Amino acid sequence: MEGLRTKVHKADLCVIGGGFGGMLTAISAARHGAKVVLMHDRPMLGGNASSEIRMWVCGAGSRVRNLQETGIMEEIALENMKRNPSRNWSIWDTILYEKVRFEKNIVLLLNCACNSADSENGHIKSVSGFQLTTYTNHTVYADIFADCSGDSILAPLVGAEYRVGREAQKEYNEEFGLPEADNHTMGMSVLIQARETDHKVEFEAPAWAYKFETDDDMKNKPHECLVKPNTNFYWIELGGMQDSIHDTEEIRDELLKVALGVWDHMKNHGDHGADNWELEWLGFLPGKRESRRYIGDYVLTQNDVENGGKNFEDTVAYGGWQIDNHLPGGFFMESGANQGGHLQKRRLSEPYAIPLRCLYSKNIDNLMFAGRNISASHIAFASSRVMGTIGVMGQACGTAAAVAIKYGLKPREAAQTKISEIQNILMEDDCFLPGFTRKNYPLTERAKLSCDYGDCSSLRSGLDRRIWGNDNGYFGKIDKAVTYTFSEKTRVNGFRIIADSDLDREQIDGNPDLMYIPMPLFRARAYNNTSFGFPKCMLKKFRIEAETEKGVWKTVYSTDSNYQRMIRRELENIEAYAVRLIPEATYGSDDLINTYGSAVAHIFSFDLY
Repeated sequence: MEGLRTKVHKADLCVIGGGFGGMLTAISAARHGAKVVLMHDRPMLGGNASSEIRMWVCGAGSRVRNLQETGIMEEIALENMKRNPSRNWSIWDTILYEKVRFEKNIVLLLNCACNSADSENGHIKSVSGFQLTTYTNHTVYADIFADCSGDSILAPLVGAEYRVGREAQKEYNEEFGLPEADNHTMGMSVLIQARETDHKVEFEAPAWAYKFETDDDMKNKPHECLVKPNTNFYWIELGGMQDSIHDTEEIRDELLKVALGVWDHMKNHGDHGADNWELEWLGFLPGKRESRRYIGDYVLTQNDVENGGKNFEDTVAYGGWQIDNHLPGGFFMESGANQGGHLQKRRLSEPYAIPLRCLYSKNIDNLMFAGRNISASHIAFASSRVMGTIGVMGQACGTAAAVAIKYGLKPREAAQTKISEIQNILMEDDCFLPGFTRKNYPLTERAKLSCDYGDCSSLRSGLDRRIWGNDNGYFGKIDKAVTYTFSEKTRVNGFRIIADSDLDREQIDGNPDLMYIPMPLFRARAYNNTSFGFPKCMLKKFRIEAETEKGVWKTVYSTDSNYQRMIRRELENIEAYAVRLIPEATYGSDDLINTYGSAVAHIFSFDLY
């Protein structure tokens, strides 16, 4: 009898899990030369942000001005704004898919659930997974493994140290800690997508749904999601008092009963403005908030999260979302004035640093992680668990892994000996690290910088965003050059530009309530034909010219369709006495100049290498 096939892969890095943590770990490592296999147990990428669950991406920028996540996170956000203005979930799925599937150096294994591992003496040799669609077992041998599965599947398989539940206050001296530790977690949710029509729509709940005839039956949960498009039924949440891994199927069944009962309540029990609304989609895959958390060389705590001025020598990422602690009782807890009743919240006023020591295992020498399973206390995790923060941690994890692989190091060794290189690569890739300034390329440093308009010295500041009251950018006029001049004819291999992509989303047409939400759940008729726009300040058209002979300028690069914040391009066979950038148009109002751009281009950096 023919058995199941087994396919063997050899890679530098194996990533388990294709949510934002795993995606960005894989992409960043691959872009820096590592051969990567990404194993994901679902048919599409994105985790909680995929169309299977439909939770929008939140992060530091959703709560604190100037803190929108950049790097690959902003690359994906801009791709979605440009190509998916109506915010269609299927298009969103394809954008996430192509970012991984067509990235050089990545082998993508979808529908493949990791279920075993071979390890010895604190070192992982290989992992294996079963791919349902092909009935094939896949075994991956790699130098480094990154568990971005959320549930930390490798922890029990390889004996990595991990934690489940809430710590006692005395353990880390956390204000929100408990008198005694327990194993309770935040619950999980299934989400509802609804659409407003121009006529009354009836709804009959199935007999097996729960009945919530009064607001008291609903524990007085808020009803605002149909009038506030930047919220949802987040309080349809269960499982915090159960095993958030092994009881998931049972919890899902209960969530479906609650979700349909809630929609029945909205439609049939009281005037909730829902007469013309219809249920368009109901999630069957629960969005999970919390399960296992790995133990690394450092455990992030509430004190770190609230002390935004604290920097670590090995800072590689940052957070800024509020401490958003969902209490284990979930839906069946009585709600009150604090917007749901089962939340413990504290807003943060500034970003906090996340060290690399939180992203690798304390006792498994080649295990890393990025996602809601990083080394953090339950209270710190209440902030770091959101997908914007997970994404920048993923980019940091992948970059650190690539550097470790380059030098033949374990993750801890790379953190101890190559941290400056890891940090500068991250900043060159447009990642913000609080308390750190990007180093300029040597070619940029030694050239003379001049501009035809204004003061462009900030282009070499190493700060590529507005932050802490400073703009840090250059406002240059369209068609006015920014020039680097060399003392002698010099070889130029490429250029890097960081353009303003409106991180605060102030210069985008559409509903302002939706500007921080890449994918809304509720479709009010007022927004049915709304295009959510594109940053008007974005540099759209520009050219790069090189002075190849004295007084002779040659265009070596030009585009009229840029839509990314970071533009980095190689230049072939360019030797020049000077190189200049000439902005030609932005996405601004088309009545300002005939190239339908604004008269001013806002740029944070222009580098040559």
